[in-house]
Amino acid sequence: MQQWYMAIGGHQVGPVTQDDVVTNLRNGTIDGSTLVFRTGLTNWMPLKDVPELAVFLAGSRQGTGSAPQAPPVFPGRRAHDIDFRIVGSEMQFVEVELDPGESAVAEAGSMMYMTSGIQMETVFGDGSGARQGSGVMGALLGAGKRLVTGESLFMTVFTNQGAGKQQVAFAAPYPGKILAMDLSQLGGQLVCQKDSFLCAARGVAIGIAFQRKIGVGLFGGEGFIMQRLEGDGLCFVHAGGTLHPLELQAGQTLRVDTGCLVALQPSVSYDIQYVGKIKTALFGGEGLFYASLTGPGRVWLQSLPLSRMADRIYKAAPAAGGSRREQGSILGGLGDLLDGDS
Repeated sequence: MQQWYMAIGGHQVGPVTQDDVVTNLRNGTIDGSTLVFRTGLTNWMPLKDVPELAVFLAGSRQGTGSAPQAPPVFPGRRAHDIDFRIVGSEMQFVEVELDPGESAVAEAGSMMYMTSGIQMETVFGDGSGARQGSGVMGALLGAGKRLVTGESLFMTVFTNQGAGKQQVAFAAPYPGKILAMDLSQLGGQLVCQKDSFLCAARGVAIGIAFQRKIGVGLFGGEGFIMQRLEGDGLCFVHAGGTLHPLELQAGQTLRVDTGCLVALQPSVSYDIQYVGKIKTALFGGEGLFYASLTGPGRVWLQSLPLSRMADRIYKAAPAAGGSRREQGSILGGLGDLLDGDS
């Protein structure tokens, strides 16, 4: 099988299959200008110039000739410059490769494995290393931001203190996709739902983004507060089910289920709207409100919010009155007794 390599955010990713390249193209991680390489090519080439990959650009915004101009790249990267690869299809994990002295930060409990040269340290606050103040006050400010978003007061920093390159991997908490976000290519900021952040290069600050409109805070699904990722490094965001990125033009509005919103650029206006009819609100199964997103900017949506999956699991549990009828058993409760489910 032909192996491919991609250049994402200044990092070499691979080897991967052609299907992996196409998946990254469709979820917005790469585009037609992304450099790719395989055996047989004399040098790295833009994806749009490689015939077997260019065919998958049809219908994307690269083929319309109206791609928006990318935001400027911040001069002088401050975050650690890490390498990575995303492994798996539905239950993914990201393996981060660190040079000596480099570090990655992650939420507590997300680590999957690490090599012998990696040292793990729990820190108070967001672990970014940014100077939010001095001494104790700076640490309290970073920790306070995380407490307000409902996260732990502590984060874990993984540092390569060995010789040569070392690896540490972080696993997705439930089925879905992991998306690599280079903040230097996104204007330096990204707003995301509270539980979507997985890990990042050290130097990325994990703060809070207040929703100024009271309606969004009360009925928007994410409350008054979402997470704000700031910096110029790589961060990794997890979405449930299938990830769907969309580019909204100025004034263009998209209405989505509040739980399906994963992340958005700060330039996107976020509001909520009432569904409009009492009957639809009560019996439509979609709730009383939906999110209204207005461009310009990019948004990322998920097809399977954790709350929706948890609700279906809870309703199917015998303790909550769930049943086995979808399994076709004719023994009912006796079958549960015989196979040990009761």
